[in-house]
Amino acid sequence: METGKGIMNLEEIKQILPHRYPFLLVDRVLEVEPGKRARALKNVTGNEAFFQGHFPGYPLMPGVLIIEAMAQTCGFIAHSATENPKGILLLFAGIENCRFKSPVVPGDQVIFDTELVTTKRTLWIFNGKATVDGKLAAQAEIRMVTMER
Repeated sequence: METGKGIMNLEEIKQILPHRYPFLLVDRVLEVEPGKRARALKNVTGNEAFFQGHFPGYPLMPGVLIIEAMAQTCGFIAHSATENPKGILLLFAGIENCRFKSPVVPGDQVIFDTELVTTKRTLWIFNGKATVDGKLAAQAEIRMVTMER
């Protein structure tokens, strides 16, 4: 995995995250500071399946998918901080202090900024935020656990 200011494209992302379409929600990794923070983006397009039902005539990206993309971004931090990243699976364990501040709609480019707060054995706690054009769309504390594959 590239670190520092490097950019990770979709094929490189798929080598790290186990998610696949339609649930892979990160299009590009912009930065990874190993074991500390990561920045990624998602290009939100009108042809995404969830817009068919959420909501006809007023398409909004579901909040749970914004949080999922944020959690996927956290995966790059854990990957960079783990000795044998292919031997573990990072699973969503909880969310705290989640707030949605502004809607995400087709045509938006969402930037996900995540940082590692602490680890306790298999528990990882991250802070994350999603922004569109510099405006906060969502923020949350994300808890994840590792398990062996």
